[in-house]
Amino acid sequence: MFLAFLPAAAAAQELPFGPDVPLDGVTGYDPAIPTPDEIIGHRIGEAHTTPPEVWMYFRAVDAASDRVVVREHARSYEGQPLIHAVVTTPQNHARLEQIRAANVRLSAEPEAVGDDALARMPAVVYQGYSIHGNEASGTEAAVLLLYHLAAGQGPGIDEILENTVVLLDPLFNPDGRDRFTDWANRNRGTVPVTDPQDREHVEPWPGGRTNHYWFDLNRDWLPAAHPESQGRLRVFHHWRPQVLTDHHEMGSNATFFFQPGVPSRTNPNTPQRNQDLTAEIATYHARILDRIGQPYYSEESFDDFYYGKGSTYPDINGAIGILFEQASSRALLRETDNGLLDYATSVRNQFATSLSTLEAVANMREQLLRHQRDFYREAGEVARREPVKGYVIGLDRGRTRAQLLAQTLQRHRIRVHELARDVDAGGETFRAGAAYVIPTDQPQGRLVKAVMERMTTFEDSIFYDISTWTLPLAYDLDYAELRRDVGGLAGAAIDSVRLDGGGVVGGRTSVGYLMPWGRYFAPRALYRLQEAGIRAVLLTEPFSALIEGQERRFGRGVLYLSTDQRDADAATVHDLVRQVAAENHVTIYAVDSGLTPSGPDLGTRGGGGVLEQPVIALLTGSGTSAYNAGEAWHLLSDRFQIPVTLLDVDNTGWADLSRYNTLVLAGGSYNGLDVEKVKGWVRSGGALVALDSGAEWAVRNGFVELESRPFDSDSLFREVSYADLSEARGAQVVGGAIFEARLDTTHPLAFGLDETIPVFVRNRDDIFDPSAEPGTNVAVLTDDPLLSGYLAEEQADRLSGSATLVADRMGRGRVILFMDNPNFRAFWYGTNALFLNAVFLGRAF
Repeated sequence: MFLAFLPAAAAAQELPFGPDVPLDGVTGYDPAIPTPDEIIGHRIGEAHTTPPEVWMYFRAVDAASDRVVVREHARSYEGQPLIHAVVTTPQNHARLEQIRAANVRLSAEPEAVGDDALARMPAVVYQGYSIHGNEASGTEAAVLLLYHLAAGQGPGIDEILENTVVLLDPLFNPDGRDRFTDWANRNRGTVPVTDPQDREHVEPWPGGRTNHYWFDLNRDWLPAAHPESQGRLRVFHHWRPQVLTDHHEMGSNATFFFQPGVPSRTNPNTPQRNQDLTAEIATYHARILDRIGQPYYSEESFDDFYYGKGSTYPDINGAIGILFEQASSRALLRETDNGLLDYATSVRNQFATSLSTLEAVANMREQLLRHQRDFYREAGEVARREPVKGYVIGLDRGRTRAQLLAQTLQRHRIRVHELARDVDAGGETFRAGAAYVIPTDQPQGRLVKAVMERMTTFEDSIFYDISTWTLPLAYDLDYAELRRDVGGLAGAAIDSVRLDGGGVVGGRTSVGYLMPWGRYFAPRALYRLQEAGIRAVLLTEPFSALIEGQERRFGRGVLYLSTDQRDADAATVHDLVRQVAAENHVTIYAVDSGLTPSGPDLGTRGGGGVLEQPVIALLTGSGTSAYNAGEAWHLLSDRFQIPVTLLDVDNTGWADLSRYNTLVLAGGSYNGLDVEKVKGWVRSGGALVALDSGAEWAVRNGFVELESRPFDSDSLFREVSYADLSEARGAQVVGGAIFEARLDTTHPLAFGLDETIPVFVRNRDDIFDPSAEPGTNVAVLTDDPLLSGYLAEEQADRLSGSATLVADRMGRGRVILFMDNPNFRAFWYGTNALFLNAVFLGRAF
């Protein structure tokens, strides 16, 4: 059954969406509104609609309808527009800003909004589609929904539009969809092929699920690291909807899922009322799917725990998030355990539950508005009941990282204040003017708690995603809980946090400059200097130097930039140093003399010598983890502006590896990689940086000798019944938790860091003992390492004291192994430093 567009008619069974989609209260369609096939050239369900075709149709409807205004809210990495349509009655459009302002008051001034005001307000619903680009049926449903709402006539349409403002976002991920639709449409014959092994059904690496840098954008609502997410959040917080829907696809042999998810896996910061309303909305989905004979399920598989997902993020913002999962045909027609599944049926189900959502929102409008108002009205009382009254975050050790965290918090409408006076907390002293205060008594107080707290106790032991995401730990910041009233500590609220702190201390010098290796963007500054031909010498021992006539002490890991450069005169060095200091927020010191009061002189023969500019190849392609590779690629290319060669594993057999001095294995199986060729390259002087399962590959293939710690699963599960076996195994999974690692700060790979650092561990299979080789264990988990997250007792014993970063020599080269992923989801700013040290300082030990 393909969805066909027919002329508008009075009888519902003759309407464009087929006789099996209930369209109660719809009498016809306005012929002045173009149908999708008139604009894009194919009927929905007969091909995969590309992003340009979606934009073209949305803009055509905008031009033709007084119910629709289309707005652009972001651009993807590939420059593709992210758009949303605001759909409501012409009368509501005439007072749209008034409606929006009244809606914002529910969270900004909830005490001022009475029940009588709620009775007069329309609800706002944000309907979003296909954040995973190859889960394509959602976007097709969005196109149908736009036509239905813009052209539909009759009391059913009128009631929806009068009582709601619909934010229709058809393309959460245009870059991923562009990859997928190009593949699907180009690899299809005249007759659809149902064989799941057919080329059309099997995307090449990395597939269309992810964005340009291969990130899962449905994990980025909280980190908000990417332009797509940041634009989406601007729309969300500009309108503050009562309901947000998130349309996905799942395995082809499934049926259809809608929330609620598994009840025991709901985040405890989410109020029960949220789940009650979600369950009530679910009855609308059940009703429409029953009418079209579509099997479905809820309260299984998926959960509402991680607030970084689109279906859960609204829950901590006084709204209702709803996940839909449709069994995927991927192509136009596919064999499944339940018979043939066609693309049009997938689209139909997504469209049907889009309609049921709107019906529910219109009918439950006052309940949903009241829930959001009361969610924020209760925020003060919730904060007063909590023992933690706020958090203080220091800027002294990690100024740039703290500012980046503050920017992230502000994207979520969390208030950030200056610290008004010195305070002792958590065993540290935080200085006024050099720290932030985040009170919990603020409208977003529940979200503050959710992103700042540490959790180690859970109702359930199985998680659909990670079990913790404590942001100050991810950013590796000095912070503390405040368990007293923060009124006297919170100074002025900061409107907009900007990165600063860069500059040169001292004037021009004929000697040279010192750049401590501690600020987050120090590697970017170094690369810019190296690009300009400036040689940087790594000083590896503590020393003191004269700065403006005063002795200043420096620790290990300082770069010395002599004014005696072969490719630049002293004036050029000075100007460039000032520029990179300001642009990269680093402090650089002009020295009075190369003769130091203590420690090695600046012209020392020791230390790490002149640092070689990294020339990086990142292994990609079949068998590698697109997520891990994308995280490394994004960090180096986008955030640090360093060119990276993406080298497919299948091409390494003929590739000239001598072009590179750094080879990154971010994670994967690497079965097609020539082990001996890579070993020969390392012995010749290359630095192999292997992460996660890439490190396991290196150990298995003898690059470093490490002993694995076995897991006796047979004895653990021997007495478990068949019915309980799945959950028992799931409880042993390290789904994502935060651990404390102890660093050897005398090692170059730990320069610029403290003695301990939070690391993120996820799905680790092999756990290794520290290396027996002296001086190679850069980071080892502490004896009691769990900082936050779920961990089974049996796994705690295995992880205690295990290796997490090992660095060894092989011939003239280096092998650097990270047992975990230091670049996880682009928000692990702390361990980014270890990875960047491996790239920039990895040949200096």
